[in-house]
Amino acid sequence: MPILRVFPRRTKATPLDSYVTFDPPGLFIPDDITEIHVSVAFTWDMPQAERLADAWSHYGTVKLGGPAFNQPGGEFTPGLYLKEGYVITSRGCPNKCWFCAVHKREPDGLHELEIKDGYNVLDDNFLACSERHIRAVFAMLKRQKQKAKFTGGLEAKILKAWHCELLADLKPERMYFAYDTPDDYEPLLQASRLLNEYGLLASRKCGVYCLCGYPSDTFEKAEARFMQVVKLGMCPYAMLWRDRAGETSSEWRKFQRSWLAPQILYTKLKRELNERK
Repeated sequence: MPILRVFPRRTKATPLDSYVTFDPPGLFIPDDITEIHVSVAFTWDMPQAERLADAWSHYGTVKLGGPAFNQPGGEFTPGLYLKEGYVITSRGCPNKCWFCAVHKREPDGLHELEIKDGYNVLDDNFLACSERHIRAVFAMLKRQKQKAKFTGGLEAKILKAWHCELLADLKPERMYFAYDTPDDYEPLLQASRLLNEYGLLASRKCGVYCLCGYPSDTFEKAEARFMQVVKLGMCPYAMLWRDRAGETSSEWRKFQRSWLAPQILYTKLKRELNERK
């Protein structure tokens, strides 16, 4: 029997089948649901999720869960909490970054899952998996009709030549790295050189999640980091740090938007490429 999934926020990754809702009960309520799962990705959405859980509690057994609760993820079921095509093949990460909750959510560290079909890999730290698992995932991606994407991110520090060989053969549509703090720059620089050797370095394919707005950060420091990424031939994507309540300043939100606008990014990249000539 189907499970009704309730989400307090719609994202690009949210499934959109007929057993998904973002609202309290309305006129149409499926009469064949067995459970109601309220799935919460962000801690700042928890108050709204609790209100939704209370509203739906009159229509069946409600379970509250999701990344916001720092609960281990368990096995991955395609299409249940993520849109079809999105896939998770491992959970956890060996790193313990101060700004990331993955090591709290998965305290037993990295563990590999049964590989399910999909084309958009969202693993916490895919390259930290065993070589056997990584090669098996690439074989799965090769079977898909859609071009692969690595939107969960690839860790620059552990990128190796054999990874690049697999990527060059796969020809993914997009892959993302991260530049969260200043000490990430040198590994990103080395990764860009390795990617370039294999013909993989292209701004339209290589994105970099750039954390900004955290304590002690400034607009000048953040822009300098973003321009470093541009000079590597990669495309920066501003990721705004938020506290547990989701609070940020309007100034930092404005700064983030200015680096997410495609036309602005294109202009910066074009200017940098012209300066290299």
